[in-house]
Amino acid sequence: MKNISTLPTTPPKELHKKKIVKKTEKLAKRIGELSRILQADAGHSILVVLQGMDSSGKDGVTREVFKYCSPSVVCAVSYKKPTPLEFAHDFLWRVHRHAPAKGTIKVFIRSHYEDVLIQRVHGWIDEERVNIRFDAINAFEKLLQKDNNTVILKYFLHLSPERQLEKLQERKEEEDKYWKHNPGDWEERKLWKEYMHCYQEVLERSEIPWTVIPADARWYRNYCVAKSVCEALEALHLKYPPLKEEV
Repeated sequence: MKNISTLPTTPPKELHKKKIVKKTEKLAKRIGELSRILQADAGHSILVVLQGMDSSGKDGVTREVFKYCSPSVVCAVSYKKPTPLEFAHDFLWRVHRHAPAKGTIKVFIRSHYEDVLIQRVHGWIDEERVNIRFDAINAFEKLLQKDNNTVILKYFLHLSPERQLEKLQERKEEEDKYWKHNPGDWEERKLWKEYMHCYQEVLERSEIPWTVIPADARWYRNYCVAKSVCEALEALHLKYPPLKEEV
C-alpha cells in the first residue's frame, strides 16, 4: 500500500462534474435494483465500512449511494464513544451484533477500526493491545466472509486537511449545519499526523483490502463508492429465486 500522503484527495482534472453526477444517479438506481434481488436471493450479505477523518462525508456517501434501496434491505450503524455497557465487554461485542444478515446490506459509519485508531492516537491502549486487536479484526472479518457469505467493502474517505478546514468552518457559519458542529472535531484535527500514521497501518495490516476514495469533492467521492458497490453486487450474479411449487 502506497503512503496515503502521496494519494490524491481530488478528482482527475479531465472529469466533468455533471456527467459524473448523472453516472452516479444511474449507479444508485442499479444498486437499488440489485439490493432487491439480494434480499430475495438471501444467499449473501454486504458489509460496507466507511472510515475517514471528521467531515470526510461518511453520512453523505450513505445517503447518495443507497437512496434507492429499501430500509428493509439497507441499515446504517454509526459507531460513537462506547457506552459503559459496551466498555464492559470486548471491543468487538458491540460490532458483531450489527453484522449483516443474509439478504441485507449493513453500512458501518465508522466501525471496529475506531479501536485501533482513536484509542491508539490518544494512547488509551498500548501497542501490545493494538496488535491483539488487529488480529481479532482480521479474524472477525474472515468469519463474516467465509461463514456467512458476507462481502466486505471497506472505504477510506481520503480528505485533505485544507478541505476539512473548509467543511468544519461551514458547520459554524451555515445554519442548517450548526447541529454538526462539535468543538472536539477541532481538537482531533490537531492530531492529523498521528491519525494518518494509524490509518496507514490500518490499510497495510488489513487482510481484506481497503479502497482509498478521494473525498475532497462530494460528487466524485459519491461516484467512486457507488461504482465500487455496484460492481461488487454485479459480481455476485444475483437472480430472483424461482416460484415455489404448491404442495
